[in-house]
Amino acid sequence: MEYRFKIQLKGISRPGVWRRVVVPGDFTFLRFHRVIQTLFGWEDYHLFEFKDRECQGHLRITEPRDDDFRSGIETLDASKTRLPFIFADGVRHFLYVYDFGDHWVHDITLEAVCDGDSRNRALCLSGNGSCPPEDCGGPRGYGSMKDIFRTMPESKEADEYRNWLGLSGSESWDADAFDIDGVNAGLKRV
Repeated sequence: MEYRFKIQLKGISRPGVWRRVVVPGDFTFLRFHRVIQTLFGWEDYHLFEFKDRECQGHLRITEPRDDDFRSGIETLDASKTRLPFIFADGVRHFLYVYDFGDHWVHDITLEAVCDGDSRNRALCLSGNGSCPPEDCGGPRGYGSMKDIFRTMPESKEADEYRNWLGLSGSESWDADAFDIDGVNAGLKRV
């Protein structure tokens, strides 16, 4: 069995940032986390959780930590919980939150369940938009960065972003960039 998902970053537009992926049904949520990290180009520097709702949820899936302060919410171990635990019985939506400071919320939509060819790896089918850089300040910070490059590409602020991002002198962040071949090469290692 395989699941086809569309995963979209919330709060990002012009362009929207999303990926469509097929994932084997026996993957754990920890492995699904690694798939999402690869799909979007995140660097896995920060904590993550899967959850049923953005606010006042009842269920979360993450790596257990001794310093976890979220009492009252059922918390499952991502390394032991498999995708069918959630994506069965008509559940079509779940959330993935990465970096609790920048608070990147990914909306996960289950589009289809089908018989798989048991390749035991994820495959990106399509996507749109470049993933924001780590630690850029969440959707608001990313929007500001894109605006600076779009409206003031020769400004001091644009130069500071270039330095921070490791870009050359006149190079700008390409918010439309998406390399499906590079993503799928990365998924082979997940």
